[in-house]
Amino acid sequence: MFISSRRQVFSYLWGASKGEALRDLGKGLLVTGLFAFFFYRSMWALPPMSLVGWLYLKRSRHRRRHRQNRQVLMQFKECIEAVAASMRAGYAVENAFLDSIADIRSMFGDGCVMEQELQLLRQGLYNNVTLEVLLTEMGQRCALEEMQEFAEVFAIARRNGGSIPVIIDAASSSVSRRLAVEEETETLLSARKLEQRVMNAMPFLIVWYVEVSNPGYFDILYGNPAGVALMTGCMGVYLAAYLLSERIFDKAFGEE
Repeated sequence: MFISSRRQVFSYLWGASKGEALRDLGKGLLVTGLFAFFFYRSMWALPPMSLVGWLYLKRSRHRRRHRQNRQVLMQFKECIEAVAASMRAGYAVENAFLDSIADIRSMFGDGCVMEQELQLLRQGLYNNVTLEVLLTEMGQRCALEEMQEFAEVFAIARRNGGSIPVIIDAASSSVSRRLAVEEETETLLSARKLEQRVMNAMPFLIVWYVEVSNPGYFDILYGNPAGVALMTGCMGVYLAAYLLSERIFDKAFGEE
């Protein structure tokens, strides 16, 4: 069960459910077909355009990972707040972490990442693994900087007799500030993200409109070397602009 739970946590954090994977695959195939038709109108363009579909799948996985990281960070904040409350009620820190499982389950539901992580922590404590080691392993599995820093500071405090409640309160405040900043940034940039999506779709919509209004208007761009070279250049410019806009938003949201 211990091994199985670890695999579930890893899959939840870095992979995708079967439905999500099939949905992303379908969208990737749609993007591949769209680029092959739009820029070349040839079945022979499908294999090279699969690279564009792969780029889309990579970006989808990147965005999903960021969303999941944010969810896990929020669950971690609630976890350590519950631990701090239990310690103020007189619980030992190990028992406080175990007691927080019920709170996390009630807030985020059965099977959430932090609930699974706490179950791993419970199993480790029953096997006489120290809490410091278990928190370090949790931070490594989740690959979140805040969790790793908390585990390091917690281990130092346990060795040197530091105040655990103070450390937990400081960690909770730090995570709350980060989540608040991310939420404010997302609110400020939501209109810009919508504009980005519209601009990404605009070239396709313009060409579609012209083609419907004037059938055959763009035929000269397809089926000849000059047209292929021109459309390849246009595609390169489009992809460069797309990647630049994605990089700007990644920096704004700290997703790099």
